[in-house]
Amino acid sequence: MKMNDFEDYLQSLKTMFSPSRTCDAMFYSLLAGGKRVRPRLLFETVKGYGMPEKSAFPCAAAIEMIHTYSLIHDDLPAMDNDDMRRGRPTCHIAFDEATAVLAGDALLTEAFRVALQSSCDSSVLVQIISLLSEYAGVDGMILGQTLDIAGEKRTDLTQQELEQIHRFKTGRLLTLPLLCGALLCNHAEDVELFKQIGEKIGLSFQIQDDVMDVTLSQTQLGKSTSDEQNNKFTYVTLLGIDRAAELADAYYNDAEKLCQKLHCDTTGLLAFLKELKNRRS
Repeated sequence: MKMNDFEDYLQSLKTMFSPSRTCDAMFYSLLAGGKRVRPRLLFETVKGYGMPEKSAFPCAAAIEMIHTYSLIHDDLPAMDNDDMRRGRPTCHIAFDEATAVLAGDALLTEAFRVALQSSCDSSVLVQIISLLSEYAGVDGMILGQTLDIAGEKRTDLTQQELEQIHRFKTGRLLTLPLLCGALLCNHAEDVELFKQIGEKIGLSFQIQDDVMDVTLSQTQLGKSTSDEQNNKFTYVTLLGIDRAAELADAYYNDAEKLCQKLHCDTTGLLAFLKELKNRRS
């Protein structure tokens, strides 16, 4: 499968909604490109169980919609106040703050309608919808954002506190596609193991972002680097660049070892983890 097929599917979703400025803002952000890490994690998972990747398009789109909403709101002046995302102006700069808030709200809300298009047993679909809510909600990604805001301006965060923030803020939405993939393929026995794998991937991914924020330019990253401007405490602040990079590699290595215990062909998933481990943007 080519990722262009998934991009075409995302584009087609716009026909579900009435034309409006808010709808334009939704798809301005949703179709802005990006690495599509979460959909790819889902596709590699279902492929490992022998299921066609296209069967996971609705669920993958729902997760990407939730991720995009989180980026739109995270970029707002009330949060990180970033003006660049994926190589172009952030949603509130391209449109306005009110429209950006509505676009984020709409992406989150409509993600559930898109997920409901998944072809699976109703009992599985209920589990998936519940996971989307739990992992994106007040005890999931939003909890991480809440902890992140509470830790702003602090210079005494411990590594344990930093990990707790990113276990939720970054890790939950990177774990979600793995869990959904196992459920879509009727392999609930792997869910608990995927939770561990997703947590390792999430922490690694966040540490890499922290390192790249201080070693790459805004042009190279395609986004604003606001953490330093906002005096945020990061893994680089705590450990330094070299030790932080070593920790990221260690977490990826842990994830790879855990993958060997799964009840599926992990060739594609391990190849993608290697790609993530070596990413430079």
